[in-house]
Amino acid sequence: MEIQKEQIDDLNAIVKLDIKKEDYSDKVEKILKDYKKQANIPGFRKGQVPMGLIKKQYGKAVLVDEVNKLIQDNLNKYLTEEKLDVLGNPLPKQQDNFNWDTDNFSFEFELGLAPSFEVALKTKKPVTQYKIVADKKMIDEQVDRIQKQYGKLISKEAVEKGNEVSGTFVNEEAEIDNKTTLELENLKSKKAIDLLVGKKVGDTVVLKTKGLFKEEYLLSGALGISKEKADKLAIDVSFTIEEINQRESAVLDQELFDKVFGKDTVSSEKEMRDKIKEDAEKQFEQQADQKLLNDITERLIETIKFDLPSDFLKKWIQTTGENPLTEEEANDEYEKSEKGLRYQLIEGKIIKDNNIEIQFEELKEFAKGFIKSQMAQYGQLNPPEEELEGIAARVLSNQDEARRLSEQLMSQKLLTLYKEKANLKKKEVSYDNFVKEVYG
Repeated sequence: MEIQKEQIDDLNAIVKLDIKKEDYSDKVEKILKDYKKQANIPGFRKGQVPMGLIKKQYGKAVLVDEVNKLIQDNLNKYLTEEKLDVLGNPLPKQQDNFNWDTDNFSFEFELGLAPSFEVALKTKKPVTQYKIVADKKMIDEQVDRIQKQYGKLISKEAVEKGNEVSGTFVNEEAEIDNKTTLELENLKSKKAIDLLVGKKVGDTVVLKTKGLFKEEYLLSGALGISKEKADKLAIDVSFTIEEINQRESAVLDQELFDKVFGKDTVSSEKEMRDKIKEDAEKQFEQQADQKLLNDITERLIETIKFDLPSDFLKKWIQTTGENPLTEEEANDEYEKSEKGLRYQLIEGKIIKDNNIEIQFEELKEFAKGFIKSQMAQYGQLNPPEEELEGIAARVLSNQDEARRLSEQLMSQKLLTLYKEKANLKKKEVSYDNFVKEVYG
């Protein structure tokens, strides 16, 4: 067999495979002889079917199968040996009047080649690296939430401002019948507050859903309906009072600190505030890191310019899917995927240039850390090492899970690299300002 490459341009090439009879004849003959031994054809004893009949019945199919295997094996080997960095898969060129009845065959495949380019991580324009801080307002609110959560409920005869009122919302036409607890301080409607204040258990008030809460998302939970339905709702609902309570905030003492943070972890209000700040900023760091990773990705795609074999890729998209696409559909798919492909190539170049690798042991440790954090959410703070090892082994035996964790670990390694080498401009913001600035 002979294989030759014709370079069309920097991004496109054609590989030609010439297959001669001697490349496949022995294998085809052997398979047909095996068929002859096993064939059950009416009128002939097993193993006594004439070879001519076997060739007539099975010869073409066996020939086609063996030639295709030869093509696949040798084409892949050639691409590997020649170190050709191809995009997609080789596409066979259509041959008119192809004849399987000859002894020698020629096949041509189109190749789309990956472009050559350089990556400079230190871009001319800096990327903002946010540090989100927990400000005094946020810490005060969290302390207040903790005191209320662990505080005592004192039953009241009539509703007063600041009370918690439990009852049932009803509107038959809108199919609403839901028990809930209203915190009057969460209500936005002054009219609703005025209607509730002074009412007693058993009283019913009619409230308007529109503008009822300070935070709109609270409405769906209170009415027991979907957010989509709640967003469109502007009706009257009746609310029948079943319980009225005044929540007395818990005292900031050692008993409360131990309940919230674990025994002897925190021993004063200052330490409590410091702990709240530390924990909040750890969580904020994940959001800031994800934002940084996204922004650097966008900046690299924006600044690193290279051409792609777009005509080849559109043709590949059109012909290799489960269902063939029209030319217009393939063009649309290419437009949607081009940006992602560009970053895949950029990321691959960064990984190669910086010798970034993932060893199995570090992937296992990463998996154990992930599992440990998941278990902590359910109160299992110190799982035994043997248990972590066993769960990690099961997780990594699943190919999809192993690939997902590998991608997360690689993102972490790339983020570390970017923090070291990219042109970053650090900016310290409160969480509220981060949300406004990043998400508008």
